[in-house]
Amino acid sequence: MGRCYLRELLQNEAFEVVYICDVDAACREVARRQAPQAQILSDFRPAFDDERIRAVVLCTTADARLQQIREAVAAGKHIIAEKPIADTLEHEWEAVRLAEEAPVMSTTNMYLQNAWYHTVMRDAAYSGELGELAIMRICHMTPGLAPGEGHESEGPSFHDCGMHYVNLARWFARSEFKTWHAQGMRMWDWKDPWWLQAHGTFENGIVYDITQGFVYGQLSKDQTHNSYVELIGTKGFCRMTHDFKTAVVDIHGVTETLHIERPFGGKNIDRLIAEMADSIATGRRNEQMPTFRESAIASEYAWRMLEDARRNDLPSIGTHDELEAIWEHRRNLKDGYGLLPRLNKNV
Repeated sequence: MGRCYLRELLQNEAFEVVYICDVDAACREVARRQAPQAQILSDFRPAFDDERIRAVVLCTTADARLQQIREAVAAGKHIIAEKPIADTLEHEWEAVRLAEEAPVMSTTNMYLQNAWYHTVMRDAAYSGELGELAIMRICHMTPGLAPGEGHESEGPSFHDCGMHYVNLARWFARSEFKTWHAQGMRMWDWKDPWWLQAHGTFENGIVYDITQGFVYGQLSKDQTHNSYVELIGTKGFCRMTHDFKTAVVDIHGVTETLHIERPFGGKNIDRLIAEMADSIATGRRNEQMPTFRESAIASEYAWRMLEDARRNDLPSIGTHDELEAIWEHRRNLKDGYGLLPRLNKNV
């Protein structure tokens, strides 16, 4: 993720990249090639001590994030942090408290609520075109990151990735979670569920189901995915699908039917950093920026749903030999879903 942020920061005239920090020597060498004008460090503290620095981007794994947030707040730096904002709920809520009590602006990469297609859908849901929003269905299944491949501090796939969709459901509903029931699957005899479906209700009565898993044809000859969002109202509905290049929104309302296709937009990091630049320039927090609090709430409910799945007959299908074959397959893939970056590349 650090590389993703760096690419966007280098293209945004509001920012000057002064320091890049990484504990790994090979990563530091990649950073030197990408940003030769920057100082490359193995320790972040000199950057935090530099009074010229107004904002920091924290892209570490979750187990290192809280300490960096503490020191950033103490140094008076504005903060863009990856999610989850810490490695445990206790630490996440400490990060929320620190951010909310500090005279700095903070945000986190809960990028789905910044996506153009979700904004179009939420506007449709509350425009009257769909009647009253009643049901939402969210699905995101890809081959994705295989169990054991990296950043264990982020949690199983339904937490690491699925918390995005938990947050999205709450953002659409404009309400708080009331009930949930979850069923998971421990694919390939892995210790944690790598597929999970949760359904339940919000305080305002809206019903949801969320399906997430990195189990969608890990060893298939031609890889693909299944991602969609449906918002169903009492009078109409809208839906979204994408192929990671183009997103398509279909709105079937009471007075109009719309078919909208636009570029997918990736993780919307360009939009997130632009919102932070606007916030710093104006001295007023851009309301579009996701908050630490939103991230902590999504993380908490993702963990609760995982805990519920563990109580509901968590079966295991598949073998460790298959998992080893998946690891080997993904090591040799040049183009695939959720591949870890190769350090010998310049990008």
